[in-house]
Amino acid sequence: MLTVIGIGPGNESMMTQEAIAAIREAEIVVGYKTYTHLVKHLTMDKEVIKTGMCKEIERCQTAIDLALSGRNVALISSGDAGIYGMAGLVLELVCQQQCDLEVKLVAGITASIAAASLLGAPLMHDFCHISLSDLLTPWPMIEKRIIAAAQADFVICFYNPRSRGREGHLAKAFELMRPWKAAQTPVGVVKAAARKKQDKWITTFGEMDFSPVDMTSLVIVGNQTTYCRDGLMITPRGYEL
Repeated sequence: MLTVIGIGPGNESMMTQEAIAAIREAEIVVGYKTYTHLVKHLTMDKEVIKTGMCKEIERCQTAIDLALSGRNVALISSGDAGIYGMAGLVLELVCQQQCDLEVKLVAGITASIAAASLLGAPLMHDFCHISLSDLLTPWPMIEKRIIAAAQADFVICFYNPRSRGREGHLAKAFELMRPWKAAQTPVGVVKAAARKKQDKWITTFGEMDFSPVDMTSLVIVGNQTTYCRDGLMITPRGYEL
């Protein structure tokens, strides 16, 4: 059997009981090396197969092959495996290869939810996720999504906001949103949520500093009703108070 597991953003306190149990029950754990390190206290003497960045297909195929050989395999992703994780790729490969394999998916806490809990309640109304990585999605398509989300006044959660190879993508995203986002719109940033170097801060759309943001960061841009009070970022649901 192959179990695809979302391990949450970082530490065990943000992992589901189902995820913890699935890792403990597995014979072999497969994952990106950073993520296998995060759960090493659960893998103990298990066989652990680690791969680096840009090895997603190989990682999933290895997990599938091991499971087809009769082993109980856990393939881990950070956050939720079905949100920018390995769940979709595993299912694509299994369907394409017509494998007779039981695949179980275990939900996890995705980065936007973990970040929101640290910032206040910014996701109380309609929101969307947009990844600024153009490794798999053409940048013109990402631009269309940013503009559409801003026009519709979604709270927007930006994944993969900035890296060494994409230092300007977040700034471009803000420029695209500018016609629909007022300068005072709250913006929350959380770095390394639930990990040792966790950091967070709240600023505004007009005062946003892009330089501290990196690939471990999650950026949440509020909508027209989002406000800040007592250090908390709040998006009203619409209740009459």
